[in-house]
Amino acid sequence: MKAGGVTISGFMGDHPSSRETPVAQMATTSPADGTVALGPLQPLERRFSLPRPRLALGPLPGQLALAAMIVCAFTVVMFSSARESTLVPRSSTTFPHWMSGPLHGLFGGLTNNTRTLVLGFTIVLLAMLVAYGIVLASVRTLSLRALWTCLVVLVGIMLLGPPLQLTDVFNYLGYARLGGLHHLNPYSHVIAAVNYDPVYRLATWHNLTSPYGELFTALTYPLSYLPLAVAYWILKVVTVLAALAFVWVITFCARRVGRDPRFVLAFVALNPVFVIYAVGGFHNDFFMLLPIMGAIALVLCKRDRSAGAVLMLAVAVKFTAILLLPFLLVGTRAGRRWLRVLTGAVLAAIPLVAGSIALFGSSLPNLSDQSTLLTDFSIPQVFGLLIGIGGGTPWLLTIAKVLVVATVAYLVLRRREWLSAAGWATLALIASLSWLMPWYVIWLLPLAALGTSIRLRRAAIVLTLFLVLTFVPELWLYMAKHNINPLSGSAGQASETLQRQLEQGP
Repeated sequence: MKAGGVTISGFMGDHPSSRETPVAQMATTSPADGTVALGPLQPLERRFSLPRPRLALGPLPGQLALAAMIVCAFTVVMFSSARESTLVPRSSTTFPHWMSGPLHGLFGGLTNNTRTLVLGFTIVLLAMLVAYGIVLASVRTLSLRALWTCLVVLVGIMLLGPPLQLTDVFNYLGYARLGGLHHLNPYSHVIAAVNYDPVYRLATWHNLTSPYGELFTALTYPLSYLPLAVAYWILKVVTVLAALAFVWVITFCARRVGRDPRFVLAFVALNPVFVIYAVGGFHNDFFMLLPIMGAIALVLCKRDRSAGAVLMLAVAVKFTAILLLPFLLVGTRAGRRWLRVLTGAVLAAIPLVAGSIALFGSSLPNLSDQSTLLTDFSIPQVFGLLIGIGGGTPWLLTIAKVLVVATVAYLVLRRREWLSAAGWATLALIASLSWLMPWYVIWLLPLAALGTSIRLRRAAIVLTLFLVLTFVPELWLYMAKHNINPLSGSAGQASETLQRQLEQGP
């Protein structure tokens, strides 16, 4: 039904058109080898299954929303590049021109008033959320080229600015220089051991041994021999390229499973968290997510051994990627394909483990310290406050981990659609984390976009809203003004004490 140019339809795919035959729906009757039968070529709208929002807008609102997202992103980068401010952590300590970016000289006179920037950043994030919703509602009328153009412009804009909200990029470089330049094992030494290195003033975790995977650390070692400014820009550029490659692989997977690549691209890569926090913070999650999606793409192409091997690359960047393995095995259970996936994983793990031992000995990434730290609105922390136990206590965090394992076991035993099952397991993992950051939602978004579960897509949207609203700086300013501290309980105080110790160094 149409009213005033607005089409009223089902919410995110509840009622696909009877004229379409989505390949995703055909999966339940696909051949025994687990492949997905592709129907005859049709126009783009009819070839792919597209989740439909309740309000399906025309092309003009969508085009305006894309333009608004670009303006919002440029505004954030313009102010963050101008001068030291609350938008860029530790910039009050040091903010060299090579860090602020090429826009610094153009907009150096802009305000750095904390109240103004906090309010402005909050408004921009909320405006991008609204624009994101409009894009999803009008994505049926937008071309894939327009969406890709918008994305490339957005990540290009973010590339020009300094890292936003957190300085993880300097932690990556700090551990690289610790090992490559100073010949100290980053898994047994801390960045504070080289407090004379220029990266020390920019890094956050001065007294934390590296929590990052051995493969990622080894790949960053060559950067340690370059001037810090050069290494910083190389890492930023490579991160942005990895983000774009990640999105390209997602759209490839979308075609393989019969989903409209326009929706998948918009759902994942035009999410404000993806743009502002993940790309804008230059986080290494993309180096995990790219091989994860590569493994999924290889399974969809029936290159099972390669899929298992590529997944191990993701695990060697961040161990949490191992969560996908049981679902790859479920997705390839027909014809004993799962055995080829497992073989590839084992064969790839052997040189990765050998290389890790050769470079770092028996030392492992430090996941224990960070897994006990709490953020104000992580799910265990909020739940612990609600039930009156002082927040995310150690025993509550243990229960959360057990529930994740139980959830994975339940989903694997059900043997339902494996992409959605992997998405639900990922959501359970995110909900269990005591240290919750906004960009973690990008672990979930591609699985929600590619899977058949409408509820999972809705859950991903809800999680996005929750993370944006609980991390907007206006909320933090309000809580500080009214003496509200979610970490005031016993568990929160213990977490804050540990965090100060890990940050300050000896």
